[in-house]
Amino acid sequence: MVSEPVSSSERMIEQDRVVTGEAVALDIVPATLGNRMVSGVIDYGLTAVGLALSLLTWATVLPRQSTAAEMTQASLIVSLWLVVLPLAVETLSRGRSAGRLVVGTRVVRDDGGAVRLRHCLVRALVAVIEVWTTSGVLAVCSCAVTRRGKRLGDLLAGTYEVRERDGAQSAPPLLMPPELAAWAAQADMGALPGGLAMAARTFLQRASSTRPEARARLAAQLADAVAPYVAPAPPAGTHPERFLAAVLVERRDRELSREMRDRELDEAAATRALRPRYGV
Repeated sequence: MVSEPVSSSERMIEQDRVVTGEAVALDIVPATLGNRMVSGVIDYGLTAVGLALSLLTWATVLPRQSTAAEMTQASLIVSLWLVVLPLAVETLSRGRSAGRLVVGTRVVRDDGGAVRLRHCLVRALVAVIEVWTTSGVLAVCSCAVTRRGKRLGDLLAGTYEVRERDGAQSAPPLLMPPELAAWAAQADMGALPGGLAMAARTFLQRASSTRPEARARLAAQLADAVAPYVAPAPPAGTHPERFLAAVLVERRDRELSREMRDRELDEAAATRALRPRYGV
């Protein structure tokens, strides 16, 4: 039995902060516990093998040294495999890993955007405790009892894992309405919740397949929900869908600019850190 458009619209608005109902079914589906366990076994299995081989090679090839020096070197090797390499892979691949490629999942932010260095760093550091120290028991328990199957690292980083293959059909990109470009560039929309932004984006991407009366009603409801987080108000008479598109496109562009700036700062910091040590 097909639910009434009103109820689906209300559900999308009322639960936009968690993005459930039709929004998730059409756009982003959280990975299951099984997905996460399989990808985790692959990723952490590869890490364990690499760490064991590295420690064995280090113990066999390098000459004997003082206990303090050996402990320092062993700690560096462990840190490299447990934190640095997972951090680099997840950051550079924008939320993917070997295991996630196999099961078709990816780590994203709570608002559906790509993860950044700080998200991946939190996840990698917490994994040392919840995955390695407890043999994965803590991570599995957390995924089993939390909404969206989050482990502790996800809860602290504001991320979760999604199934990419369920949303394989690509939606058309959102475009800036020309008449609202100048207004959007000056508008303050930093307080817009990520869940509400995702609900609006999902609606716009699926609007063409929605019945006209339901489309108009949902567009008005979403515009009313977004309006309190945007200042100043758009020009009088602006169509709700064009208002939503302007806000989302401007928000996306600003986020991309911040991400590019963050990457440049990270690269500059890495260069400065390497220069005195290696003479780069």
